Amino acid sequence: MALLKIARMGHPVLLQNALPVEDIQAPEISTLISDMLETMKDVNGAGLAAPQVHVSRRLFVYHVPTQRTQEGEEALAPRALINPTLTPLSDEIMVCAEGCLSLPGLRGSVPRFAHIRYEGWDRNGVHVSGEARGFHANVLQHEYDHLDGVLYPMRMKDFNTFGYADEIARFSES
Repeated sequence: MALLKIARMGHPVLLQNALPVEDIQAPEISTLISDMLETMKDVNGAGLAAPQVHVSRRLFVYHVPTQRTQEGEEALAPRALINPTLTPLSDEIMVCAEGCLSLPGLRGSVPRFAHIRYEGWDRNGVHVSGEARGFHANVLQHEYDHLDGVLYPMRMKDFNTFGYADEIARFSES
C-alpha cells in the first residue's frame, strides 16, 4: 500500500463532478481503496473521497470512530462506498463542525440533513444500503459532496463560524 497525496483547495479535481466507477472489482479500484484507507488512517481523517487524492471517481472511504459517536450511534470500522447515492429521510437539519483534509487547518459549521439513506457498493462489489444519523450521516454527506465538486464552505450559512481551527479552539476556551 502507498500513501496518497491529498489535493488542496484550488486544485481543479476538487471542483468537478467525479466520474462513475465502471468496474467496481477492477484491480486498480481495489488498490485505490487500500491506498485511500491507509492515507485516511495516516492523516487521522474520518473520510477521504477519490477526488481528494487526484482521482475523478465516485467513491470514498470513511469510518465512525468511537470518540465521534453520538447517543445511540455505533462506531463503524473503515469501509468504502462506491457509486453512492444519498437521500434525505426528513427535513430535520443538524449543524456540524467540519474540517477537511483538502482545507487544512480550517473549520466551520455546516448544515446537514440529520437522517439520510445511503446506497452503493462496497469494495467487494456487494450492494449496501442503510440509514445514518449523527456523525455517520455527517461524514457520508461531507464525502459525497466531494464527488460533486462541493467543498464544505460552499454549504455554510454563517461565516462567523469559519476560521482556523487553532483560533476557534482558543476563543472557545476563553
